[in-house]
Amino acid sequence: MRPDLSGRIFQIKDQISFQELALEIFNYQFDNNPVYSEFVNRLGIKRNSVLAVRQIPFIPVGLFKTQIIVTGSQPARLAFESSGTTGLSTSKHLVVDPGLYEESLLKTFRLFYGEPSDYFIAALVPSGRERNNSSLAFMVDKLISESSNTLSGFYLNNKGELISNINLGRSVNRKVILIGLSYALTNLAEEYSPDLSDLIVMETGGMKGRRKEMTREELHSFLKNKFNLTSIHSEYGMTELLSQAYSQGEGIFHCPPWMKILIRDPQDPLTLTTEPGIAGGINIIDLANLYSCSFIATEDSGRLHEDGGFEVLGRLDNTDIRGCNLMVE
Repeated sequence: MRPDLSGRIFQIKDQISFQELALEIFNYQFDNNPVYSEFVNRLGIKRNSVLAVRQIPFIPVGLFKTQIIVTGSQPARLAFESSGTTGLSTSKHLVVDPGLYEESLLKTFRLFYGEPSDYFIAALVPSGRERNNSSLAFMVDKLISESSNTLSGFYLNNKGELISNINLGRSVNRKVILIGLSYALTNLAEEYSPDLSDLIVMETGGMKGRRKEMTREELHSFLKNKFNLTSIHSEYGMTELLSQAYSQGEGIFHCPPWMKILIRDPQDPLTLTTEPGIAGGINIIDLANLYSCSFIATEDSGRLHEDGGFEVLGRLDNTDIRGCNLMVE
């Protein structure tokens, strides 16, 4: 364990401290993560040649489906697994220090929304009892427990009670956040079309083949119309990350200080673009991934904004993903 590094992750105040710690974590993971060090070596990159964040290699996220990606010798205390389509392999993220995940998710929530205890938090996602290996279920369960509200809970299988409790929360002037998978929010909208104009409604993605896929813009337009809302919030996270980004409207996400988005050329996965507005593959630095890998090339397409925010445009096509995975080969 490296408490000297973990203790600094949530103390980052500016880009200088971020870059310094990111480089230290790169060196630590190169020395103590066999999969990552082999990946870097196969690229022909020398460790001592990496002197800036933009020179750090990013592993394809698909490696989490085939490799055990752990930094250090400590045993994992949790194993998160993605919810893949039947017949397809799933990602597994072994978590050595669950406390890092808890601290990351709570600090990020507080940064964007304030104290969980200020809210009635309702969830249209599977609970930990239904999916005990889900990082999303773990996150939402932690937020619900921190809310300390008797109404807070999981309502995926009881939408009638959800509507009733939302009205009860309103009667005592309680702020409400409804967090849901895209398909579950769509079902709620079609079945009940409730007026949620005074709520924060947050989608976490995830049609997962249950409904026809929509673009985020189409989904938000549909939900805003059905729920009588002016904006839909979003959470961007994944099994392979211990941090999340949030959008408070218009699909523009922002990261906590220990997380950074970079955009790579989809035709050349080792080249990063510096110009805002250019679309490409999303690379993520998540320093909370101290004991797995903090440098991940995702299979999502996106673009940066000048204010530091970013958009998620969708999934990269198979050609782009193969180009990314050539790094593994």
